[in-house]
Amino acid sequence: MSQEEIVGDLEQSVGYVLKQAQAALHSAMDAVLRPLELTVAQYACLEQLGRYPGRSNSELARGAFVTRQSMNLVLRGLQDRGLLTRPERAPQGSALPTQLTSAGQEKLHAASVAVRTIERQMFSPLSAEEQRRLRNDLAVCVAAIPPAKPK
Repeated sequence: MSQEEIVGDLEQSVGYVLKQAQAALHSAMDAVLRPLELTVAQYACLEQLGRYPGRSNSELARGAFVTRQSMNLVLRGLQDRGLLTRPERAPQGSALPTQLTSAGQEKLHAASVAVRTIERQMFSPLSAEEQRRLRNDLAVCVAAIPPAKPK
């Protein structure tokens, strides 16, 4: 009879501490983005469009870790505020390529500065080398789990 291993003490669980770190980062980002009238998902969308103009709704949703339906609401809200543009019809296929407006680029800059301040604070106890190693180690852990298949 094999003995099953369980998670055990949560304080010693890497996964639990990762979730705590994610929750702390999300909460701190929410606090600095609120005065800019942005949610974390809206910021993630702007950040992606700043780096990869023309991304589709599906690509943006994957990059922001939300559903396509949620991203559609995010995009509509940002478009209504004049922060991005989307054509009424897809130039090809069904994807509507999205672009930041100049107001969107300004909002992104302010948000990115605010979020970077939080990242610096969170990782300040670590040296530059420790931060690099943490990023690399986490990337290896992410790669060890195959992506979930869409439902």
